[in-house]
Amino acid sequence: MSRRALLLLIAAGVSACGFQLRGGRPLPDVLRSVFIEVNQEYRTLEPPIVASLRSALRARGAEVQRKARDAEARLVIERLDEHRQVISVGSDGKAIEYELTTTIQYTVKADGRTVLPHQSLSLSRDYSFNADAVLAKEAEELKLREAMQAELAELMMLRLEASLMMPTSVETPPPTPH
Repeated sequence: MSRRALLLLIAAGVSACGFQLRGGRPLPDVLRSVFIEVNQEYRTLEPPIVASLRSALRARGAEVQRKARDAEARLVIERLDEHRQVISVGSDGKAIEYELTTTIQYTVKADGRTVLPHQSLSLSRDYSFNADAVLAKEAEELKLREAMQAELAELMMLRLEASLMMPTSVETPPPTPH
């Protein structure tokens, strides 16, 4: 009996604080049917952020279209820049720590107009480097870049939800007679 009471108390506490499962937030109407367009030069593979965005949109109930003509809106990734910079060197003058920075610029277009003008997000992460384990560190860097793009996708979704949610229509009161 006490377990049941404890579970009910926890459930009541969690629901009272506004907790929602991920993906439980409403999706802006403009994103119900969307195509993800990536403007990328000299790349043959789709960047990880696209798969993350596709997954996040579908989890929130969107239909992610394979062709732009089938979608009501286009989420356009205008630029995706990734940079690596040395932030510390060892006594031998070799790099021992790097900073990775990923920046994304995007916009949302629908019905031939820009619904959300140019937006930009950026993330930076540091990681240590060991010249004795080059292959392992390269794999670590790749995983870190993928994780950063997944995080950027989630940040994009939060910003899209906040920027594109339209307030519900409020009835206007009838005019008062003079």
